[in-house]
Amino acid sequence: MNLEARVEQAENTPNVAIFVDVQNVYYTTRQIHKRNFDYNQFWALATHNRNVTQAFAYAIDRGDQKQKEFQNILRAIGFEVKLKPFIQRSDGSAKGDWDVGITIDALEYAEQADIIVLVSGDGDFDLLANKLRLSKNKRVEVYGVKALTSASLINAATAYYPIEGALLL
Repeated sequence: MNLEARVEQAENTPNVAIFVDVQNVYYTTRQIHKRNFDYNQFWALATHNRNVTQAFAYAIDRGDQKQKEFQNILRAIGFEVKLKPFIQRSDGSAKGDWDVGITIDALEYAEQADIIVLVSGDGDFDLLANKLRLSKNKRVEVYGVKALTSASLINAATAYYPIEGALLL
């Protein structure tokens, strides 16, 4: 392929921004499939014939070594890992989600992407998916565990891909 053809192909390749709710995908795949999410296989599917503008994995930092090793694997795949401290409340409950952070980042980086990929089944993201799709004219692809993905999120997406089969380890 000559240089002109390669430049034309690169110009016609869509840009994708990826946002992964690590806690959501971890707990939903474990609960339903008793297996883990295959981030390498997901990356191969979500980025095939696409330019990656951003790829964020949002996680809770508990400070343990196994978690740090997992975060390094995510970085090696191509993700920027964003961490929020795990907060244990005095009543025994815990706090640690990235919903607002994911939403802000997705809206901020949407202008640089043609396709927004969201990995989460959390129905709170249906407003974000609708905004990106309708107001920002973006293709919104959602990956989530079917039994635990909100119907409103599936309906708000341009495309929905269940996490099953080849996307599991």
